[in-house]
Amino acid sequence: MEAQVLAALRQAPGPATAAWVQDHLGDDLAYTTVMTILSRLHAKKAVTRERVGRSYVWTPAADEAGLAALRMRRVLDSESDRDAVLASFVSALSAQDEELLRTLLERATGEDPGHTTGPGPGTGRPRTETD
Repeated sequence: MEAQVLAALRQAPGPATAAWVQDHLGDDLAYTTVMTILSRLHAKKAVTRERVGRSYVWTPAADEAGLAALRMRRVLDSESDRDAVLASFVSALSAQDEELLRTLLERATGEDPGHTTGPGPGTGRPRTETD
């Protein structure tokens, strides 16, 4: 349902109310259900909200891929041994997915393969020799 609500918000001409989302998704969802989904998406930082009058208008902050990435990050953050989780994840990747991950990491860090300076992955800080 979260993906459906996000899809509806992406189709909105601008920030949308919960009532607009409910109307756009059809009569099968109760207003309170839509509000619950929007609130959960907000807690996951998948949507933003702004108070307008007595209610909120909602804007997507993430698409379906972004929402999946948020879920993956939550799982990783909940584990005590991040290294083991990431190692297990990477070892299970297909050769094509592994290459894609390498390409994405290189693009994110602005590095050439094998280069050891520049920002560390996801850190926003320069990589050091100990990284």
